[in-house]
Amino acid sequence: MATAIRSIKSLVPLLDRVLVQRVKAETKTASGIFLPESSVKELNEAKVLAVGPGALARDGARVPMGCAAGDRVLIPQFGGSPVKVGEEEFTLFRDSEILAKINE
Repeated sequence: MATAIRSIKSLVPLLDRVLVQRVKAETKTASGIFLPESSVKELNEAKVLAVGPGALARDGARVPMGCAAGDRVLIPQFGGSPVKVGEEEFTLFRDSEILAKINE
């Protein structure tokens, strides 16, 4: 029995979970040549859509999250929990699994 999620806005991560969406790789070169899908690799870059409140430490205090909604981050090539809403794919990671935050 699958759960039907109608909107990604209704999905709220718990504890130290981070909801991300991978950035799509460019399918067109700077000179205007379209690349076939088979030659385009999946990027490790993602946009953070939502974050949980943070994990609980042994003393009961919340551990602050390393990223916030709207951040661009590097994620591992594999892992996480995939979530599909309609035709779009999202992934839930633990905060400790996020490799780096991209500052511009």
